[in-house]
Amino acid sequence: MTDYDVLRVFCGPDGGYGNELGVVRDGSLLPGRDDRQALAGKLGFSETVFVDDPERGVIDIYTPTLRLPFAGHPCVGTAWLLDVPELVTPAGVVGARQDGEFSWIEARAQWAPPRTLRQYPSAAEVDALDVPPPGEWVYAWAWEDEAAGRIRARAFPGRGDGIDEDEATGAAALLLTDRLGRALNITQGRGSQILTAPQPHGWTEIGGRVRLER
Repeated sequence: MTDYDVLRVFCGPDGGYGNELGVVRDGSLLPGRDDRQALAGKLGFSETVFVDDPERGVIDIYTPTLRLPFAGHPCVGTAWLLDVPELVTPAGVVGARQDGEFSWIEARAQWAPPRTLRQYPSAAEVDALDVPPPGEWVYAWAWEDEAAGRIRARAFPGRGDGIDEDEATGAAALLLTDRLGRALNITQGRGSQILTAPQPHGWTEIGGRVRLER
């Protein structure tokens, strides 16, 4: 079995929750896309990252069933793990920085895969949602405190690959921030925390806590 690290990305204030991420630090061990896809499917994380150049931050991202040009929680987690100022993804160069307990990346909304952003009247209604059948990728959200920018969200990939609900999804938070045009403090899943902040010239920062599981 290829060696890999397991991180939890977008942890809550107490260090709990967060979305698991697999990172293969030596991508040269599996250079082929088919082999990478097979390992990502076997590991079963919502995303697995293969690092092709740790010094330059060149990475390759896979879900259990497909390759992604960009994804939020893999970039936040891998930037923290490699401690680099940027990551090079197929979508573009992602800026990265560390600020105390938070790892931040800077990306563009057009890099994110399509998502259905579905607003609900209350956080309680989001909490009560059942997992929808496979189909569209749904980011369900509601204001907890609109004045403070606090949001309750849940994410349903709808891919039919065994990931019924994503605990924390940076790309969807990026799209929502771009739509609303303001900084957000998102509680997603069981208790993960995602922070976002619009930046000049169409960029958005996404930040969260990262923990090394093993």
